[in-house]
Amino acid sequence: MRAGTDAGPVRSPLWGLALSLPLAGLLLLLAAPSADVHWEDHPSHFWLVLGTAAVSTALAFATSGISLRRADARLFLISLSFLAAAGFLTLHALATPGVLLDGPNQGFTIATPVGLLVAAVFAGWSALPLPPARAQAIVRHARLLRGVLIGVMVAWAVVSLASVPPLDDPTPAERAGGGLVALAVLALIPYAFAAWRYATLALGSGLSLTPFAAPLLLAVASAFTLLAEAMIAVAVARSWHASWWEWHILMLTAFGAIAWSARREDGEERFSDLYLDHTAAGKREVSVLFADLEGFTTFSEGRDPRDVSEMLNTYLRVAIPPIVQQHGGEIDRLIGDAIMATWGTRGDQPDHARRAVDAALAVQRETGRIAAEHPGWPRFRAAINTGEALVGVLGAESGRSYTVIGDTVNLAARLESQAPPGRVVIGAATLRALPGVRVEALEGLRVKGRSETVDAYLVDDGVHRGQA
Repeated sequence: MRAGTDAGPVRSPLWGLALSLPLAGLLLLLAAPSADVHWEDHPSHFWLVLGTAAVSTALAFATSGISLRRADARLFLISLSFLAAAGFLTLHALATPGVLLDGPNQGFTIATPVGLLVAAVFAGWSALPLPPARAQAIVRHARLLRGVLIGVMVAWAVVSLASVPPLDDPTPAERAGGGLVALAVLALIPYAFAAWRYATLALGSGLSLTPFAAPLLLAVASAFTLLAEAMIAVAVARSWHASWWEWHILMLTAFGAIAWSARREDGEERFSDLYLDHTAAGKREVSVLFADLEGFTTFSEGRDPRDVSEMLNTYLRVAIPPIVQQHGGEIDRLIGDAIMATWGTRGDQPDHARRAVDAALAVQRETGRIAAEHPGWPRFRAAINTGEALVGVLGAESGRSYTVIGDTVNLAARLESQAPPGRVVIGAATLRALPGVRVEALEGLRVKGRSETVDAYLVDDGVHRGQA
């Protein structure tokens, strides 16, 4: 959690009071019907709801992509909450009379409370304890869950357009009624739980917050609170009155707050405050590849930087695809002529050692071909080590990155510095994970930072027994 700012502490009761103001305003409008003015404007309704759906859709895509890349179940479930709200809000926008449809459509009209209920289920689910085994199961079935949700929304649209009973009643449903009240009550429980849970995560063990402390967690807690209040307003508001417009504004504010908070966070890890603990800082068995150009400094000396850059780009264009596209690795960082890549960081690659070695050998083959065409260019040397490492978010503010740290990583870097040009060196743990691989032992290898010799091996031409 970030340190405080000069703006001073904001006590959690004040934060709760601010979030209760919309609900107080709704109660005031209901208590004083004369204040609940009537304003019926179909185009404004259409664009307001569609704009809210667009913001929610953008959040769904942003969080979904990162959640799958980091294998984080909590963030993925939050993305499904955004997606559910976005899909049903779009249907509700299409129900605006005189905009796209000639008259009201019951299924599209009540799409908002239905969507808010479905979104509440995913919100509450995301706030539940998700130990690693359960989280991995969710991530494994992520595309199935998303496909089912999209299928439900498409089915709702089809049934609504077909006016299948009970969705064939043209009477507007956006007023107090038993069905809407029941939906509101059902949605309140998971929304309240999720809001409490994320507020607790934001507060941590402290009793106060600063305006910039855990902003995304606060935004999510605030958003789920506002969506719960919107659900209440859906059930009790009068159509085309101020109380009716209020829940539209509440939804836009809820999603807009999250989008604004995420926008303020720089970098790829802008949603890292929402990661599960074992995503943000968890131990996993990984394989780490280091590769750099032997003699790069000497080659660069006295040369035009543009020529050096052209050489690097020529190499990287053929070196990166085998790592990422062919063998499922992830580029952790590129520093000058050095490449650091990882496998197994998501816990879904039991064959990460094999993938890493195959990728390194492919890199050597491809870059070797380029080197043969350009005599005098330096060659890559590469090394892989396998073992337990801490995988998670490192750094703060815009300097946050998702990386691996630990002795496994350090030894991989040290082995790489001892590798001959054009060859691949592996550590003992990597060799144990690859029975049958042909290697040549490097006797008495000493590396920086180790008082004893380490076991390391040169991979023989990348040919495994039983493989072509």
